[in-house]
Amino acid sequence: MTTHSVAQSPSNGTSNSALEQLRHLIQQHPDQTQPLPAERDLMQRFDVGRREIRRALDVLEEEGRVWRKQGKGTFIGPNGPAQPLSLQALPKQSNLQEVMEARLQLEPGLAKYAALRATPEQIQLMRRLLDKVKTMSRGDPDQIELWDSAFHRAIADAAGNRLLLGLFDAVDAIRRDPSWLAVRNAARNQERLNRYDDHHERIVEHIAARQPKEAARVMREHLLALQQAFLSTLNDDDEDFTDD
Repeated sequence: MTTHSVAQSPSNGTSNSALEQLRHLIQQHPDQTQPLPAERDLMQRFDVGRREIRRALDVLEEEGRVWRKQGKGTFIGPNGPAQPLSLQALPKQSNLQEVMEARLQLEPGLAKYAALRATPEQIQLMRRLLDKVKTMSRGDPDQIELWDSAFHRAIADAAGNRLLLGLFDAVDAIRRDPSWLAVRNAARNQERLNRYDDHHERIVEHIAARQPKEAARVMREHLLALQQAFLSTLNDDDEDFTDD
């Protein structure tokens, strides 16, 4: 009875935190012929809910990192994306403005290299993730964060540079800090989400067409739009505080 209560209790964990911990677990898993721990065990180990575990596994399955067999469990797949180098010396504290500045320096270059190096399989993965981003519930911030992050990581992985992938993961981890979730969610509206979908589609098409300059340009356009949305939201919050 106690075990059931703990497993079903709500937590503050997000799908992204579950995904990050599952990536680490897969990297360390000693025997790929054995299934990963059951969902209930993963829930308790990572302090997240069943929904967050399943969503994270959906991303890993889409990436080809795991596969599921009904009644048998979840197994590690043969074709996962490259593991980034460990960059423990990066700062542990930052802010949204610094994160956006770092993304503006990093991600257009990643899009450029992806246009030069992405395999057909990696491009197909980008398109599948883009479909997920476009069809997910707009009222579910957890899903938006999960699939948007997975889409941008697929581009970073396709760039074929482990050091840059490690930098991307470090910046993305800071971006996903729970303390900023409310700001990022407040900065979204339907018009902006539609614009971001258009950016994403154009980026993938330029990557598929082997157009590195165009892919970098649209990625920069996308990130500048995100930055402006965050700044606008933060300024609105400051004005509300002043009015009070």
